Amino acid sequence: MTSAAAASPGRASRRARSGGKWIGRFWFYLPAVILFVATIAAWELIVRNIDLRGFPLPTPTAIVTALGDNWASGRWPLGKAAGATLFEAVGGLAIGTTLGVLISMLTARFATARELLLPLAVGASAVPIIAFAPLMNNWFGVLNPLSKMMIVAVLVFFPVVVNMTRGLTQVDAAALELLRSYAASEWTILRSLRLPNALPYFFTALKIGTTLSLIGAIVGEYFGGANDVLGRVIVQSASALRFDVTWAAIILAAITGIALYLAIVAIERAAIPWHASVRSQES
Repeated sequence: MTSAAAASPGRASRRARSGGKWIGRFWFYLPAVILFVATIAAWELIVRNIDLRGFPLPTPTAIVTALGDNWASGRWPLGKAAGATLFEAVGGLAIGTTLGVLISMLTARFATARELLLPLAVGASAVPIIAFAPLMNNWFGVLNPLSKMMIVAVLVFFPVVVNMTRGLTQVDAAALELLRSYAASEWTILRSLRLPNALPYFFTALKIGTTLSLIGAIVGEYFGGANDVLGRVIVQSASALRFDVTWAAIILAAITGIALYLAIVAIERAAIPWHASVRSQES
């Protein structure tokens, strides 16, 4: 009885702290929600009541209506298009991340590899994406999703290499010296010191890569591909002067990118709850 009575105030205290945390988050995000709603209302009123000749801007209600009418059917099925573009983005993100991690391990381990491979990574990131898109479409096929995935992989590759290399090399000198004093192998040092230290950098690169992946996939689709992808929907609907569908596709792409980013954040919190950046977000 005594232990149960002692535990009950502790649980109540945790529930109170949890409730206070959610109330604090509510008041923190409330101004942003109010600003968002006010912006949408002002957008609706301006477009309805002011003549915007030469500036084709649909109202928010027209965009929402177009999104609902074209979600699963019609000339531009937006739901299917979003799924196809997300598949290309995630596939390219996986390819670019895998290659980036492998190259960063080589550059962190061997100085010669660092001197050879890092300039190539910098060069690949400096080439405009519109230069890669026609080449990838020609190499892998304009209708093949792999062509868009490779465009995404090129964009994602550089931030992964840079962040992972930094995380693998900038380890605590005292911890590294201690492991080597115990004659630890390079594999042991990598597994027990370098990789845990690199995880926060890795998730930072992934969060950058999620936004780049959607950009790369949609820009690649501009240069050709199947009709049921967001890039082609944007091009074709704008050419047909259906700007409500165009804006619906753009907003859907933004929502898809936000969802992908939040998924990475959730994985980060589950994978490295011990890191200071995660603890500060939770507090």
